[in-house]
Amino acid sequence: MPRCWAPRPAGSVQFPGRRWRRKEARSFAGSQVAKIKEEGPGEFLLPALLPVSDALPALLEALAAGSNAVLIAPPGAGKTTLVPLVLRDAPWMTGGKLLLLEPRRVAARAAARRMADTLGEAVGGVVGLSTRLDRSVSAATRIEVLTEGLLVRRMQSDPGLEGVACVIFDEAHERNLDTDLALALCLDIQRGLRPELRLLVMSATIDGAAFAGLLGGAPVIESLGRAHPVRVVHRARELAEARDLPEAMSGTIREAMRDNPGDVLAFLPGWGEIRRTAEKLAGLDADVLPLHGELPVAEQDRALTQGARRRVVLATSIAETSLTVPGVRIVVDGGFRRAPRLDPATGLSRLATLRISRAAAEQRAGRAGREAPGVAYRLWTEALHRGLPAADRPEILEEELSGLALDCAAWGALPAMLSWLDAPPAGALAAARALLRDLDALDAEDRITETGKRMARLGTHPRLARLMLEARDQGEAALAADLAALLEERDPIRGREAPADIGLRLALMQGGDDPAVDRATLARIRRASGLHRRRLGVSAGTRAEGDPAALLAAGFPDRIAARRGTMEGAFRLASGQGARLAGTDPLRKAPLLAVADLELQGTEARIRMAAPLDRALLEARFPGRLRREEGAAFDARAGAVLARRRLMFGPLVLEETPLDRVDPSVIAEALAVAAAERGLRDLRWSDAARQLQARIGWMRRVAGEAWPDVSDATLAATAAAWLAPYCAGRTKLTELAGIDLHAVLGARLEHGQRRALDAALPVRVELPGGRSAAIDYARETPTLEARAQHLFGLARLPRLAEGQVGLQVSLLSPAGRPIAVTGDLAAFWKAGWAEVRKEMRGRYPRHPWPEDPGAPG
Repeated sequence: MPRCWAPRPAGSVQFPGRRWRRKEARSFAGSQVAKIKEEGPGEFLLPALLPVSDALPALLEALAAGSNAVLIAPPGAGKTTLVPLVLRDAPWMTGGKLLLLEPRRVAARAAARRMADTLGEAVGGVVGLSTRLDRSVSAATRIEVLTEGLLVRRMQSDPGLEGVACVIFDEAHERNLDTDLALALCLDIQRGLRPELRLLVMSATIDGAAFAGLLGGAPVIESLGRAHPVRVVHRARELAEARDLPEAMSGTIREAMRDNPGDVLAFLPGWGEIRRTAEKLAGLDADVLPLHGELPVAEQDRALTQGARRRVVLATSIAETSLTVPGVRIVVDGGFRRAPRLDPATGLSRLATLRISRAAAEQRAGRAGREAPGVAYRLWTEALHRGLPAADRPEILEEELSGLALDCAAWGALPAMLSWLDAPPAGALAAARALLRDLDALDAEDRITETGKRMARLGTHPRLARLMLEARDQGEAALAADLAALLEERDPIRGREAPADIGLRLALMQGGDDPAVDRATLARIRRASGLHRRRLGVSAGTRAEGDPAALLAAGFPDRIAARRGTMEGAFRLASGQGARLAGTDPLRKAPLLAVADLELQGTEARIRMAAPLDRALLEARFPGRLRREEGAAFDARAGAVLARRRLMFGPLVLEETPLDRVDPSVIAEALAVAAAERGLRDLRWSDAARQLQARIGWMRRVAGEAWPDVSDATLAATAAAWLAPYCAGRTKLTELAGIDLHAVLGARLEHGQRRALDAALPVRVELPGGRSAAIDYARETPTLEARAQHLFGLARLPRLAEGQVGLQVSLLSPAGRPIAVTGDLAAFWKAGWAEVRKEMRGRYPRHPWPEDPGAPG
């Protein structure tokens, strides 16, 4: 693929068909900046020669010659705000619109405002903005800044992207799930409908070759930038625990401000750590300002604007790229980030606290050198740094993929038909399709249904889309909008012990009051609800009405939970997963719950938000998911198999009544399966049974699969076949002890096999003097135990299974204690016996200890 570097310290930059000298490139960039300044009504605020300026000639020529390009420029080079302004007047734009995609709402808002300020306008003119909660676009808009997820929604209703001439993927190296999906769909549009559509991928790291290959060998233009040097300081010792981060962060910030000039940008994993660090910085002679995606816009702007005093900006990873925080000369990096991760055991995504990669650490450190030389403090050791992963794993390899699977189905293409840097994992896709079938979005052949098409158009997670589509009138639609908004955002009630009843949160949205409420979060939820209401066509002023459990059950059918017997607070989900409520939670006695939010805690999940669910409502709303069955099942409380008639929702038992008569074979099979699930420990394993099991196992090893597999694992897996006949007439686990397992295992051998087994692997071996000793086949090597005197006259050990199975002997003292173990008795008599004989003669002088015990007696 062609590659162009700009700038270089000397010489020229190369691009096919054109050689730009650095001086010429600067002159060209200056003319473009002047042109922007002339067209804008206000003062041009960007420096005339931002670092990315030297790459602009090559970039313009690349997009004039072909459809795609990759621009690599470090943070602070100006690519986000200068490149779209320059490209909007390229000849191939022909009056079309340019879309600039940002991975985060904060970055999108900041980029739109910066470009609008450059033109002396407000956002909504030439430069527009679209996020999930904000939209400022007009007929005059030529550059629209939006988040990737919104582009995917737009393409579902406008698959040709009519009127769009160029799509720019900014900070594409972050590899968000929406980035990968939006790029895959844009490439599909370019191949099938719009070959003239320009695609530009902009990245801050050197992974441009991978993107260039995905874009069909697109040229890579690289701007080396002019970052100032940054001194990196590592912590001498690791933090004992992650919860010590706020203490270490606050101490390092105080030290850094004492020793260095400028403002501080500190990176912390989440809002909780930001709040605790801010508390520990109380009394600091500086403005301590949080910066994260859930802050109100005014507070975000305050963190991004220099003030009269020094500032300490406590930020999440949103400040790694895209955003410029002016005045920063000091970076303090906690070394952690929050990211969604799929737990395969439950199918739930949860936010996990993870170590950052070396690439992210470099990005963060570079923030200190944007305006002047700076310093970066890392709260981990150099040794740990060397062991960090080179880069963060792409979200497509880690996240739950039901949204991606639904978008692909609505697009009309299997994921395998699209182009990806990393293809979606097959297992995660299979789980996603299973959930979509459960939500009625896909049919049995995985084709999108009418419900699925409507869900895709709503532009939210499939669970929430299905929840909203369940609404049957305006009041329920308003309630569904409230629920969807609530579940998209953070729980507004602070504290881990907050009651789980989702009705408390809904009441707060209607104007209720609670001293524990997070008012900023509640404001965002209300704004999001308004957006959903508009999408659902809910009339202004409509009051939310209805049962939230009915809507939650539609979106979370796998999380309908039934109480386990009489155990308060213990539930079983329709997915089979166990879940619990806090011991004092008011919902702990509810027989049924519709669960909306779970938090993993060990092998179970903690129910964070739920609504009590009426069984009659469940039957009325979801008759197709219910089934009635008759049969026998094991009851753990009774320790027995009981015949029951049941009403089931998935694996959940909603109603159960006893049956007078049932086929005895069904009871026997259910008892056998129950015993298998308990590891067959309720059977009486005599020593004879274990020895027979071991002998058959040895024969299977040496003679092949004609011999039955009687290992514990196989016996448990096939118990319904071999054990059930012996369970006839029994109903309790305690009655299984009466089964003769030795006889049961022996019955699995054919008559000829039994004779062959006895000949090849005898139970006992004959010893001199008419004695015999049992062989223990359950050991790693078959072993016989005998007193040394009983072995006198035995020159060598007999061979088993025609020499294919080794035999060893454990020689015992007259008191029955082991004195030696050998698999070569003849060699032992010659080499090892003398030492043993010397010791034994002293201990047991009345017993014979011949010098040559192998000689015939």
